[in-house]
Parts: sequence; structure tokens; C-alpha cells
Amino acid sequence: MTAADSDEAFREQQADPPPRRGRRRHRTRRAAKVTAALLVLTAAGAGTAAVLAPDDRGKAGGNATNGLPPATAEVLRQTLKDTRSADARLGFGRERTAVGRLPGTLTRLPASGAEITRGKALYAVDDQPVVVLYGSLPAYRVLAKGSEGPDVRQFEENLAALGYTGFTPDEEYSDATARAVRRWQDDLGVKETGTVEPGRVLFTAGAIRVAGLEAEPGDQTGPGRKLLSYTGTARAVTAELDTSDRRLAKEGNAVQVTLPDGAAVQGTIGEVATVSKPAEGQKKAETKIKVVVGLTDARAREAVRAYDEAGVHVTFTAGTREDVLTVPVAALLALAEGGFGVELVQGATSTYVPVTTGLFADGRVEISGSGIARGAKVGMPK
Repeated sequence: MTAADSDEAFREQQADPPPRRGRRRHRTRRAAKVTAALLVLTAAGAGTAAVLAPDDRGKAGGNATNGLPPATAEVLRQTLKDTRSADARLGFGRERTAVGRLPGTLTRLPASGAEITRGKALYAVDDQPVVVLYGSLPAYRVLAKGSEGPDVRQFEENLAALGYTGFTPDEEYSDATARAVRRWQDDLGVKETGTVEPGRVLFTAGAIRVAGLEAEPGDQTGPGRKLLSYTGTARAVTAELDTSDRRLAKEGNAVQVTLPDGAAVQGTIGEVATVSKPAEGQKKAETKIKVVVGLTDARAREAVRAYDEAGVHVTFTAGTREDVLTVPVAALLALAEGGFGVELVQGATSTYVPVTTGLFADGRVEISGSGIARGAKVGMPK
């Protein structure tokens, strides 16, 4: 062996010394999983988890002589709630955009704040109205005799709701449907063709409220031209969450809304959408979770009548666990064989105990396992 080879071997020994015998060697094997543990805890919504490698306890100020951890924490029995609060805005929910479909000149537009119900004109092109109808399917084709499908049923149900008769609302556009359509067109003041152009109607989830205008009478319009924005007519709260808090935003979940006067009312998550915000000035592009909360409770609707648009706070709850045993997240250790454990301290000795984790919230985690009981002590980093 040359002198250079000897130097290289010495450096390798210094960089990775052989494990000590006994308990300290066992700890080193456990420390191999710490990085993976951090990733798991972050994904679980635990925030910044200080998972300590047992082999580092001496460096952290622990008792190197007896091997006990530098600090301990008590196992508590409590109700654990995974909650987050977010700033939000009281208004009318998510805004949508109405775009032109028919070429021509805009001759009528509604006022900002106007409410438009089924069968009423939203705007007019060349003095011909574009009408609001209710439904989830957008108008995407000409409806005429012989057309079949769910979009036909949707249109016919609207026609019947407006009081037109002589046909059966189903998925077939019949002669009877065409006759009813001509009566409807006569009432609208448009050409009586018996067919329905896709640009003549706008299907919405219900009555709408005009939020703002992006055009004015006299402007030319056509396919894709943005004309106005609209919302629903019911009061709603809109909040934005980071993508890491997606678990909090589940449709149908109850939330608490705190109004400007401090009053708390209940709401229900009605809509969840992922939105991308482009870079603007000094702000980088980002992705957010937009959540629309409906105020379905009568008391809540009455409480918000005093406000037009206002800043509010929403408290989201992703999960609740009642009467469970918890420890600080930092007490968790990654086990070499997989999963997590804690160092159970009993007097002058300690034992590593595998545990099953549950809900993470407010820096604590639900655990269960052999020897885990209320009042027990577990090891903590300094």
C-alpha cells in the first residue's frame, strides 16, 4: 500500500467511523430514517416537525453518561382539532365571466349589481336578447327537431318552468317542442325559427347578480369577447388557502365565520377550486385553493345583512379526535424497521416504544402503543 492509499483509508475512517457497540449502535440504525420522517410529518400537516435522531442526543446536551434524553414531555389526554384560520371576503361567492357568442353590436347591458332570473335578458346583441336559463350543461349546439340528449331535457325543463306547454320535457326535441319554442321566441321578440342557437341562452346554476361590466353599449362583440362578470345572488364567503392546506377544504364541511363585529356564524363549504395566479410586479406566480363558503343557516344570513362586502375570518376544521393520548410532534422518532416510536422514560431508564400515530394538530400528535398512558414521560430534544 502506498502512502497516498494509507492517507485515503484514514480519511474514510474519520468520515464514517465504525458504530459503537451496544445501545449506541442500535440508535445509529434508527437515525437512518429521520429524513424520511420529516417528509412524512410535513405531508401530514404537522408543520415543522423537529424529529430528533437518538444518536444526536449527546450533542444536543443530553446526559452522555446514562443515555437519557435532555428533556421530557408528558403524555396528555385531550381533544385534538386540526384547525386553521384564514382571512376571507364576504360577498356573493365566486365570480364567473360571460363571453359573447353572437357577432354584432352590443345594444343593451345590465347595471352592475342587477339580479337576473330565469327567462330574463342578460344583454342584447343587435337589439336581440340573450336569455338566462338554469342548468349545469353549457349551450354548445343548435337545438332543432330531431336533436336528442340531456341538453335537450335541460332546455325543455326551462321552457316548461317558464309556463310553456304542449310538449313533454324529455331528451327528444319534437315537433311539439318546436311549436313551444316559436311561442317563446315570439314573446322574446326574436325571429320565430323553432330552433335554438347556442348563443341565444346562457345557462347558470340559478339566479345571478352582475358583479361588473367589461364592455359597454355600442361595442362590437363576437365569440370569446368578455362582456361581464357575475356571481350567485346568495351571500357567500370566499377564502384562499395554501395548497398544503388542501385537506381543510372539503365540500360539505362545516366552518365558522367570524364577522367584523366579532359575531361567529356557521357556514358550509360549497365549492373548492384550484386557481393559478400569474406573476405580478414583485410577486411570484402562485397556486391557491379558492374556497366558497355558503351561509345556509338562517341566523347567519340574518347576521350578514348589515354588511355589503367586508373582511371576515374563516376557521376550517379538517379533523377532530376526542379523548385521545397526545405528545409533542418533536417527541416522535423514526424507527429503522419503519414507522414511528417514542422514548418512554421511567426513572433513570428509558425504552424505545413503537407507536401508531393519528391526527396531527397544533404541534401535537395522537399516539397509541404499549405502555403509552396519560402522565407517562417521553423523551424530547433540548
